[in-house]
Amino acid sequence: MDLPDQVSVVVVGAGPTGLTLTSTLRQAGVDTLVIDQAAEGATTSRAGVVHARTLEVLDELDVTEQMLACGIKVPIFTIRNRERVLARIDFSPLRTRYPFALMLPQSQTEAILTTRLAELGGHVHRPYRATAVTHTQEGATVTITGPNGELHSTHARYVVGADGMHSTVRHAAHIGFAGGRYPQSFVLADVEMDWPMPPLEVQVFFSSAGLMVVGPLPGGRHRVVATVQPTSEPISPASIQSLLIGRGTAGVLVHRLVWGSRFQVHHRVAERFRRGPLFLAGDAAHVHSPAGGQGMNIGIQDAVDLGHALAEVLSNGGSDSSLDAYQQRRRPVAQRVVALTDRTTKIATVTHPVAQAVRNTAVRAVGRVGMAQNRIAQRTAQLN
Repeated sequence: MDLPDQVSVVVVGAGPTGLTLTSTLRQAGVDTLVIDQAAEGATTSRAGVVHARTLEVLDELDVTEQMLACGIKVPIFTIRNRERVLARIDFSPLRTRYPFALMLPQSQTEAILTTRLAELGGHVHRPYRATAVTHTQEGATVTITGPNGELHSTHARYVVGADGMHSTVRHAAHIGFAGGRYPQSFVLADVEMDWPMPPLEVQVFFSSAGLMVVGPLPGGRHRVVATVQPTSEPISPASIQSLLIGRGTAGVLVHRLVWGSRFQVHHRVAERFRRGPLFLAGDAAHVHSPAGGQGMNIGIQDAVDLGHALAEVLSNGGSDSSLDAYQQRRRPVAQRVVALTDRTTKIATVTHPVAQAVRNTAVRAVGRVGMAQNRIAQRTAQLN
């Protein structure tokens, strides 16, 4: 499809954040171009948890019910020291229409959002890459490289970088991205297995060898995430089974590895979310530990907030200066989430036996206090 020479908004990146933002804008009548350098959307599960607040904000795009129909509702996160229960975090008392975590692979979330965008008359241009962004106070021009190396320039009133940790838009805006990287590597795997634990719970395992999280996915699969030592060895059913038995429970049998990945995790927040006509959202603005499954959720919430703010200016004649409030609202949220997931990761991965014993005792004590459990559930669900 031909690229326009001029639009109101260019969105760079068509993951969950970019898709949500583009649909929000199109639903408000704002002409929007969304591009992505990947030839197709996500085909693997990646982010696998959708929290209550995200389901609430997606209601207005009429996609929540379809997501609920495709996913698995999990009302309990259980924290264990191997098989011994330390605490249970129960989402069911939360004051929301969605008192649970929804286990849904990112590939399905993106497919649902892409279908909704098409219903709104939108289309993701793939594979198109933003190779340069020049900006003034009046707008920005995005230089776009097409699949055959052809160049095109599109002028927009606003440009949003939803293009991940290595964001082209963030670099063009000269916005710092302070933070660091965890020393541990993480392994992520989707497997088919015999699993002796309750089927509608996410299990968080503490062990002397490291952290491990196991949760159900649609289709009888399970998601396994664990901290590991850096290695180049391939992920296999045997290696995942070794993790599950060594850190979790006996009686598990891994039949098939559906998908797996090794990665290292950063914790960073952009120094600002706006510079003139350029905005950041999702992983372009903040990255953090996978603890609690917060990443995709906070990005989608960024997108809805920013979509409303841009639509108010572009469709309803609002003041450009009102857009500064997006940063004022969303950057503190990102800072809190990064701080929370950082503390959680460090607590969960302590290695000294005394520190582990102190941690387990503290978690067990918190697990006995209903008010504390509810507060943790609220924070995890992003309802506070």
